[in-house]
Amino acid sequence: MAKAQTIDDLDQFDIRILDVLSQDGRISVTELSKRVGLSKTPCQARLKRLIDEGFILGFHAEINLRKLGLDHVAFAEVKLSDTREKALEAFNSAVRRIQEVEECHMIAGSFDYLLKVRTSDIRRYREVLGEKISSLPNVANTSTFVVMQAVKDSGAAGSPAALL
Repeated sequence: MAKAQTIDDLDQFDIRILDVLSQDGRISVTELSKRVGLSKTPCQARLKRLIDEGFILGFHAEINLRKLGLDHVAFAEVKLSDTREKALEAFNSAVRRIQEVEECHMIAGSFDYLLKVRTSDIRRYREVLGEKISSLPNVANTSTFVVMQAVKDSGAAGSPAALL
């Protein structure tokens, strides 16, 4: 089987494997093969190829952060005073070190970055914002939006099956 380089090189079995694993990363190869309609050996070979080629980056446990007392989520818009490449690199490097920042996205719009920040409560968020986020390189100003309810929070853009 030729190496798949892009999504266009994947067939329906590859996509189905990705879809099933995105829902249950602990599924056995035997059960995975049944669910995708392949025998065990070809399924295992495809799984190895998908891992080797970087379509599957890893397997992890989904932690119930609410049970750990980390159910306060806020989104922070960040505007930088300097958006030259060196300034962006400095911000990117520094923001990766803030444990409370779950996601950081560079945005095309009226601000430069959107951060998803998870803390135990609003008081802790205020500390993170004041002591960590506001002191990141080149931060000119921030604006916060506090989440009242997560209606959909999957952490993924969607199901690989949508590609079929």
